[in-house]
Amino acid sequence: MTARIALLMGSDSDFPRLEPVLTTLRDFDIEPEVRVLSAHRTPAEACAFAEGARERGVEVLLCAAGGAAHLAGVISAHTSLPVIGIPLDNPPLGGLDALLATVQMPGGVPVGTVGVGRGGPVNAALLALRILGVADAGIAAKLDNFRTTQHDRVLEKDSALQGQIRA
Repeated sequence: MTARIALLMGSDSDFPRLEPVLTTLRDFDIEPEVRVLSAHRTPAEACAFAEGARERGVEVLLCAAGGAAHLAGVISAHTSLPVIGIPLDNPPLGGLDALLATVQMPGGVPVGTVGVGRGGPVNAALLALRILGVADAGIAAKLDNFRTTQHDRVLEKDSALQGQIRA
């Protein structure tokens, strides 16, 4: 089976915070290719991965990194596929450095960026699915169902809260 989405991280220590990416994609029956590749420690391998991604069937690349967070930019510089950066909230700056590094790409090297923190990995997965859903009606339908479920859950929680407040 060809992976349509690849998840790259600069270090295996990042994986526990990125597991929600796998969970979210698997909920949509997408099994990603997952790799540890560093813009600084394995630059040749990272570039080769990006350059060969399309021919392996990858359609969207998710790149997570903290600190200097150069992985997404390096990957984007070596492919024309969509790249989504996931800035990680590493010490000492709590992810501000990673966020700024990820969003400050020079013109011609686009990287879509999600937020720092718990929501970032899930939103990266959902954004990648939305990109695929443009041309894949099955994924688009699952995304519509996901949105409906979110809607219904919020209204259920509101109803429960209203009952609690009035009690």
